[in-house]
Amino acid sequence: MTKAEDILNREIARMNLHLPALRPTLSQLLAEEEPSVRLRDGSYHYFRRSELEYLMGLVDGDECERLKVPIVLEISTLHRGYFRVRGRVEVKVIDKILGTYSILAERDEELYPRYLLPRIRRALPTTTTYAFIAE
Repeated sequence: MTKAEDILNREIARMNLHLPALRPTLSQLLAEEEPSVRLRDGSYHYFRRSELEYLMGLVDGDECERLKVPIVLEISTLHRGYFRVRGRVEVKVIDKILGTYSILAERDEELYPRYLLPRIRRALPTTTTYAFIAE
């Protein structure tokens, strides 16, 4: 790895200190009195219970056990003008918020135009987060 790549990777790691160390499931967070997650920098992020309950209304049956929160919106150097969401249940939630969900077209990963980010963040301000990825 060249020195420039090493510097870039360290800078991206620094920019991602706001990400959770572990992502709990929706059902785990709903069981907590004060739903929160420890971040990589050692601080805590707290979730709005009303937002968690809204998410619960968007998923079916046991999907609460599989939905990892916060939902990570990946900003990549590879896909300019787009962001990526990974995870079948996570993609389903984002599609439902955007009004584009189709049971016949469920995917494990999806790219969305970046102009949709404010719409998603308005609907899910405490249960989504950005991750910066160098590819």
